[in-house]
This record gives sequence, structure tokens and C-alpha cells, in this order.
Amino acid sequence: MTSPSATALVHPVPWLSYFCLASGMALVGSYVGLSKILVLVLPIFLLAWLRFGIAAVAMAGWVRRQPGEAPLSPHDRKLLFLESFFGNFLFSVCMLFGVARTSALAAGVIMAAIPAVVAILSRLILKERIAPRVAIGIACAVGGIALVSFGKNSSGDMGGLVGNLLLLGAVTCEAIYVVIGKQLTGNVSPKRISALINLWGLLLVTPLGLWQALSFDFGTVSAGHWWLLIFYSLAASMVTVWLWMTGLKHVPASQAGVFTVMLPVAAAATGIVFLGERFSPAQAGAFALALAGVVLATWPSRRAEIR
Repeated sequence: MTSPSATALVHPVPWLSYFCLASGMALVGSYVGLSKILVLVLPIFLLAWLRFGIAAVAMAGWVRRQPGEAPLSPHDRKLLFLESFFGNFLFSVCMLFGVARTSALAAGVIMAAIPAVVAILSRLILKERIAPRVAIGIACAVGGIALVSFGKNSSGDMGGLVGNLLLLGAVTCEAIYVVIGKQLTGNVSPKRISALINLWGLLLVTPLGLWQALSFDFGTVSAGHWWLLIFYSLAASMVTVWLWMTGLKHVPASQAGVFTVMLPVAAAATGIVFLGERFSPAQAGAFALALAGVVLATWPSRRAEIR
């Protein structure tokens, strides 16, 4: 029998939140890989501007405050701007310029640092305690994908230093996005967060996007690339943000950060499957170790003894 006091200590596992976090980051990873195709066709700032513009139309109905939702406080407005500046604008610029200078697989290697950076920032900013098992999971997540880097370095095709530094900048921006998002989800609905930070992103990139649009020949873009752009826009600004914010409501930021390992896994897998990048047994082992980190960090702990 389980005593009432012991039962109270057993918390239900938020499996749906875990699913939202994992699928959201996997989708991010897929469009990071596929963006390698788009940056060959469209200038970077024009691509970002079209992304935010398409998503703004799709999310027009998400902007208004829903019945029962509290008005935005000045603090919430500040966080929404910062969430968009780091998680939308700077992340997109760093990621797109970075992936244009290296491979999708290399991007996956570098972005494996996201869980560790999220854990550090959640400790420093949110004062969250990092449980030992979550710390081990983070180490697995980072170490697993880091195995890929040795193979890439040995083959000499890791990409330029500038591209790698830009991707490291994207890692930092994504970690800041996770931590700020945790603060926002307590007061603002996931749909409204998605719509508002997308509008901020559109506003920030519009001057640069218009500048590149004036000298660009849109007739050179094929129908297939336009369809890929629509997928990229809706996935990057709408679906992934909603999935992430929905999952983040019930999971600590440091633990949620482990799910960002799905981003480099999906980015690398996309490079292998769709872009013809080389796959090796070492990479398979790296992905397995990274996923083991997610299991370690999320497996339900037994908080009470059965009597």
C-alpha cells in the first residue's frame, strides 16, 4: 500500500509536455538543415523577412488577447522583445549565415552545446537547481554529438571559422530564448507569444529585407523553393514556437534544455537524408548517446517508497 503522504510526493510525468518539447526542437533541426537549400537561392535578410511576413499572415488571429488572459505588463512586453531579438532575429541571422558557410551536419555538431548553455543560464538567471541525473543527461547530450566533430575535423571539412562562430552565436541566442520563454509562459499564452515575437522579428528585419528585395530577381526562385520557404516560415515562426512554449509551461528550463539536443540530431539527420552528407557509425553512436541523455533527464523518478 502507498501512504497518502507518499502518494502526494509522486508527481505525474508531463509526457505531453515532453512530446511538445522534443517535436518542437526536432522540427527546428529539420529546417536548420533544409535552410541550407534556401540560402543558396535567397539573400539572408530577404529570406528572414519573407519568413516573418508569411508567418505573420498565418498567425494574425493569434495576436489578440484571449478571454480570461491578463493584459501584458511592461515586464512582459520587455521579455517579448528580448525573446524575439535573441530567439528570432539574432538566431535566424547567425544560423542562416553560419549554415551557409558550413554543412548541416557541422551545424548539428556545434548546436549540441545548447543543453549545456541552457542549464548554465537557467541556474544563473532562474536560480533553478540542476539535479545530478539531469546534469548527466546534459553531459550525454553534448558528448554524444561532440563525437561527430572529431570525425569531421579529421576529414578536414568542418567549415570555416566564421561559420562556426556564427553557429556558436546561434547556440547562445537559442539558450537565451529558452530561459526567457520560461518566464513568459506563466503570464502569456503560447499562441500569443508565438504571434507577438514573430511581429517583433518582422519589424527588426524589415529594413534589411527591403534593401535586399529591391535588387533581387524573384523570377529566379522555383516553385519548389517557394513551397520550401512556406514550410520553413510556418515551422520556424509558428509551429515550433507554439510547441516549445506549450511544453515549457510544465517543465523546468534546465530540464527542457535537454530536449534541445533534438535540434542538432534532426539537423544532422536532415543533412544526411536530404542533402547527401556522409553518415558514419560514429555518428550513429553519437545520436544514440544524445538520445540517452534525454531519457536520463526525463525518466520519472520514484519520489516515494511503496509500503
